[in-house]
Amino acid sequence: MPSKSVVVGSAVGLHARPAALIAEKAGELGSEVTINGVDASSSLMIMTLGAGNGDTVEVAGEDQAAVDAIAAMVEQDLDAV
Repeated sequence: MPSKSVVVGSAVGLHARPAALIAEKAGELGSEVTINGVDASSSLMIMTLGAGNGDTVEVAGEDQAAVDAIAAMVEQDLDAV
């Protein structure tokens, strides 16, 4: 199973807006992706991680392209978008 360690880039961490954007993208990918073991297509589950700016999380999934797409979003400051 492909995985990638990434640093959370959003200033507020994986909170409401970043979590919603990541979950929306994960839902569109058609492949299961997790962040620290929780379903990346669920913004609520992402928020329960409590991951803050600068924290390292593990993105994993069945498809390398899907893992890379979600990992790239986690690394961005999604509050600035």
